[in-house]
Amino acid sequence: MKRLTCLLATLLGPTACVTAAAPNTLSPQEQAAGWRLLWDGKTDNGWRSASAEAFPKSGWTLQDGELTVAASGGAEAAGGGGDIITREKFADFELLVDFKITPGANSGIKLFVDAALNPGAGSSIGPEFQILDDAKHPDAKLGRNGNRTLGSLYDLLPAPADKKVMPVGEWNQARILAQGKHVEFWLNGHKTVEFERGSQAWRDTVALSKFKTWPKFGELPEGHILLQDHGNQVSFRNLKIRVPGKP
Repeated sequence: MKRLTCLLATLLGPTACVTAAAPNTLSPQEQAAGWRLLWDGKTDNGWRSASAEAFPKSGWTLQDGELTVAASGGAEAAGGGGDIITREKFADFELLVDFKITPGANSGIKLFVDAALNPGAGSSIGPEFQILDDAKHPDAKLGRNGNRTLGSLYDLLPAPADKKVMPVGEWNQARILAQGKHVEFWLNGHKTVEFERGSQAWRDTVALSKFKTWPKFGELPEGHILLQDHGNQVSFRNLKIRVPGKP
């Protein structure tokens, strides 16, 4: 079944409404607009563990066009496959990711990650597009002013309460636009947060967060893109990226 994807206007390229023939494929219009697949829908090409050079041997499955992290008790990057990151690093980019959660699930998409910064227990460090079942996961009520809910910049900036969310078990779409220090998060076609990395407002917000002990948190000029293992089953597909000036 064909899926109509309307790409929103961005600073990285023209607006286009394109028809994708199947998940994890690119239409001619998308290819012409500079999009490429960040995951091919079948193999682990381009991805590795955040803590090793190889892709995890367990905890993640690549089946039926879905990249799925298995449930393993709800712990952060422990007891399962662990976080996975792109082998490539990115600076300016536009990213699209479809994700599907299970009841009570927690995960995230992190940006500008240097896996060497936190090689021990816990998840790698980087600004995070929060993925969460707001209704059932306790994290939704922690943090400040809802800044740990779905579509938020985790523990920093909250997504609006009236955001558009698909029911648990259905696909949502994350869109992340990074251009220089400016970053925007979008959920199902609606902007949820925007921020300027390294600005005084950014540093003031970081100082109130759990990341205050990390010098210049989130300010790396480039880094890996990370899919988080938080011990809950979450699936991803249609990972697409375009980088200005690159085919």
